[in-house]
Amino acid sequence: MIYETEEELLEKALAAEGSSFEELDKKGRLNNARSKGGLGHIIEESYFGYEVNSNAAPDFEELGIELKVTPFKINKNGTVSSKERLVLNIINYMEEVHCNFFTSSFWNKNQKLLLMLYEWIPNVERKDYQIYKSFLYTFPEADLEIIKQDWEIIINKIKSGKAHELSEGDTNYLGACPKGANKKSLRNQPYSETPAMQRAYALKQSYMTALYRKIIKKEELVSFTKKEELHKLSFEKILENRFNDYIGMSDVQIADTLGIEYNRKAKSSIALLISALLGIKGTRLDKIEEFSKANIQFKTIRLEPDGLPREHMSFENIRFDEWVNEKWEDSAVREKFMTTKFLFVVFQFNETKNENPDRLPYLRGIQLWNMPLQIIDNEVKGIYDEVNRLMQAGLDLKVKKYGKTTRQENNFPKANFNGVAHVRPKAKDGKDTVTLPTGQVVTKQCLWLNREFVAGILDRKE
Repeated sequence: MIYETEEELLEKALAAEGSSFEELDKKGRLNNARSKGGLGHIIEESYFGYEVNSNAAPDFEELGIELKVTPFKINKNGTVSSKERLVLNIINYMEEVHCNFFTSSFWNKNQKLLLMLYEWIPNVERKDYQIYKSFLYTFPEADLEIIKQDWEIIINKIKSGKAHELSEGDTNYLGACPKGANKKSLRNQPYSETPAMQRAYALKQSYMTALYRKIIKKEELVSFTKKEELHKLSFEKILENRFNDYIGMSDVQIADTLGIEYNRKAKSSIALLISALLGIKGTRLDKIEEFSKANIQFKTIRLEPDGLPREHMSFENIRFDEWVNEKWEDSAVREKFMTTKFLFVVFQFNETKNENPDRLPYLRGIQLWNMPLQIIDNEVKGIYDEVNRLMQAGLDLKVKKYGKTTRQENNFPKANFNGVAHVRPKAKDGKDTVTLPTGQVVTKQCLWLNREFVAGILDRKE
């Protein structure tokens, strides 16, 4: 059927709301184990009546609209999240490098989307999932400027002969995600002999989560950029400009200049300081639109006078049960570093702790960073593999006395393991423990980036 107007198409999509996939499936895809494809194919062929295809044109070519059927989930705390990134079209490395943004396959296929959402519910058969909401989506102007910049980053990496090093952490809203049966799904690239993993354009899971929270929960986010700025400057440059006027000031001086209350001992204080620097006082960083959509997580780095961070950089506690039951390619730790961009807010002390116990840190600058794919799949994987080996062999636990105190020691990878990361405790106290898959009990452990490695990241920026 040909839909002559957007209104006609949307009316058809809205009529599916409340229907289960079992009710919509007229071709028996749900009952055919050999039938490939997801729930979107049921909507395509059974509901809208066109053949499943991989055409470069949008699904509803006459209207320039692409159909996407995609899941969301309700979290334990009642918030809404996207279940996954929104995968778009395959990137043809050989052809895409000869396009500009507006002649690209991405723009040709995805400039206007018909999104049909269903709620993913654990332990519910997919035939019983229901279409929850349908709506037409075009990119807001500010988002589109950032997406253009993301597209350029992806294409420039391909033009540099580094398609095999693409990572979703390279970009903000639009990613280049793996797309294939497995890691052996490879394609040729134009400026290198190295085969590159097949990838597709995708709107990041964090971008879709922000969208769904707005659509489903009516949540509002606060933006610190404007489309006029983004048309002239990169997102990263705008972010740097917000901080530049305060470089060389102490945290206390910055707070005084901005006119905000500041308690240096409170954990939330530095986050409130950052939001004020961005021009949106009192806003939590996870409520800042650009941070939420791009999955930007901030880390405060405090450098000693010699330029080394005061501490190693910690992340979430390790879920050992997950680590031993996941394949590396599908692991949560790999996904974390593949899809997260970090905002390092860097302060430096001018005096040592011995010279002045009440010393102040002074803002040195910021850096947006994502972990390179080579480090993820080599050094971080090395830590992951070693932890899994220890979970098979059993951890070597010893209790040692240090004066009047005793401390449990183990043989998890230390800071000298590979120069990038290590595993060490991150717990409230010695009673804050976790039971390993081996049955052994240890204080809660965490993956840490070595402070020397972090210092090297900052040095490369300069």
